[in-house]
Amino acid sequence: MFGYIIVNKPEMKFREFDVYHGYYCGLCRKLKEHYGKFGQITLSYDMVFVLMTLTSLYELETTKSMKRCVTHPLQKHEERVNNITDYVAHMNILLTYYKCKDDWNDDRKLEKLVLEKILYHKSRFSRNFYREKWNKINDILEKLSEEEKKDNQDIDQMSGMFGKVMAEIMLYQDDEWKELLNQFGFFLGKFIYLMDAYEDIEDDLKNHNYNPLKNIYTKPEFEDMIHQILTMMMAECSKAFEQLPLIDDIDILRNVLYSGVWYRYEQVREKREKEKEEKNV
Repeated sequence: MFGYIIVNKPEMKFREFDVYHGYYCGLCRKLKEHYGKFGQITLSYDMVFVLMTLTSLYELETTKSMKRCVTHPLQKHEERVNNITDYVAHMNILLTYYKCKDDWNDDRKLEKLVLEKILYHKSRFSRNFYREKWNKINDILEKLSEEEKKDNQDIDQMSGMFGKVMAEIMLYQDDEWKELLNQFGFFLGKFIYLMDAYEDIEDDLKNHNYNPLKNIYTKPEFEDMIHQILTMMMAECSKAFEQLPLIDDIDILRNVLYSGVWYRYEQVREKREKEKEEKNV
């Protein structure tokens, strides 16, 4: 996946990070149960946030247990698991499968093709049990791929298609929260898509890969434009988020949404500014 929706660890209390890490480890275990070690390597911070948001919304009973694993062989750590953990694990695989497919088409890296084939084989249950969701997301991503091949530079349209994918993933069930979850997921997805394009713009131009920001990259105001666009996406996302009746772990969720999501952005921007300064010396 992408890994842009993360926590700002220095701003968290120790107990809050333990809770977050518990959901992370629980999702990791479910990925291993359903998909083996190949499932584990797909684990995404983005999907941990989805898991915690849906868990807080639906107030499901969460099982807590102390476990050891390969990553933490010497000391037991807490794992948190509920019914939504299984759902998010399947959605994590779905997105990773399509990400590998897209990466193979862009870079022709053999490891991406191999992982794509493995995940497709292992996702048989998910593709059948969540057939409607798989089909919807498949249709959207195929359309997105077609538009990328056409070099579509309509930023709103292109990011909006991935926004629809995340909106579909946020819809755990059809209920009274459907509209707000749709809005929340839609703008979260747009942010992820554009943040990925922002981070990759230089490599994409160098390798002649598609990037929706190509036409504005050379503009002097590029950095300010991107910051404004990303800020607008998160403002709309946060607007829907604050209308959801979330209570459990709300401080952790707000840490991610108002602070953590900007971590990679700041890293990329600072790196580019430093490189520009060095070139001008």
